[in-house]
Amino acid sequence: MFQQSFGAAAGSHNPMKDFEVQQPPDDSISKIAFSPNANYLIAGSWDNNVRCWEVVQDSGQVIAKAQQSHAGPVLDCCWHADGTKVLTASCDKTCKIWDLQSNQAIDIGQHAAPIKCVHWIQAPNYSVAMTGSWDKTLKFWDTRSPNPALTLQLPERCYCMDVSYPMAVVGTASRGLVVYQLEGTPSEFRKIDSPLKYQHRTVCIFKDKQNQPTGFALGSIEGRVAIHYINPPNPSKDNFTFKCHRSQVTTAGQTQDIFAVNDIAFHPTHGTLATVGSDGKFSFWDKDARTKLKTSEPMEQPITSCAFNYSGQFFAYSVSYDWSKGHEHYNPQKKNYIFLRQVTEEMKPRSKKR
Repeated sequence: MFQQSFGAAAGSHNPMKDFEVQQPPDDSISKIAFSPNANYLIAGSWDNNVRCWEVVQDSGQVIAKAQQSHAGPVLDCCWHADGTKVLTASCDKTCKIWDLQSNQAIDIGQHAAPIKCVHWIQAPNYSVAMTGSWDKTLKFWDTRSPNPALTLQLPERCYCMDVSYPMAVVGTASRGLVVYQLEGTPSEFRKIDSPLKYQHRTVCIFKDKQNQPTGFALGSIEGRVAIHYINPPNPSKDNFTFKCHRSQVTTAGQTQDIFAVNDIAFHPTHGTLATVGSDGKFSFWDKDARTKLKTSEPMEQPITSCAFNYSGQFFAYSVSYDWSKGHEHYNPQKKNYIFLRQVTEEMKPRSKKR
């Protein structure tokens, strides 16, 4: 849709000729997320702001709608289940809820250190914001109370987190991995020995054919993803890891560059997945057929975050520096970008061989 209606101009910054979102953040983009029930996109950034755009399906326009700010970099943002509010987590140690209709944001939670992750939990008998911090705690916030409804200790600092009721997974420093059950009162379900040997960077829960959470994909800084089922019939066969976001080695003795996996997202209808990395590429995968569906051309800078819209028609990805090569490789002249791509066909699983 976007390419046809706009004939999106491709420069070296847009090698896939995808649609470029106007008025992107002014600093590195930490997180992008689509509304659960409409074509609205949010992005949190190290410029202390969270922004919202509307994707107008008929015309293909992407319109900047509003923004809110924190007193420090925004490390994460997510949507409330009703699609009218946004939750934000920041280095200023606060979590806010932003009502898009009134454009008002209020503090709903606080930690003793920066808040790395936030997710909304919509349970049958409760609804709370769940925050994970570098203070080594998980907190659950009823938005009507200034005090946490529940605090759980983590083994280490929170690095990544995902929620799909009734399950949550948290990855921490020192390769900690904890699964929580969210029914009734949230509680620790199981600690898992990490299937990866290097620092955890991102985690994303996947569902079975009955739309129930059944496992997760975990990405590390060492160009590798683990597919892990919670209760697999055959753990040694069903759980596996695969390499990704690495340079191609074409000659003997050539060294391979290995990049961080910055984000993972599962397609809402096909169950296939996307990974994005510090190599500036996105890749699409079919975990059941254990095969790669597509890899993009490299962007000018790393891809830091990605998301599918609720129908699975659009794939959004953010291009900005992720500091994976240190401050000496930061180039303030390079701009930040958010691109949208139509992926309904590209994300279809491989047809099974008869």
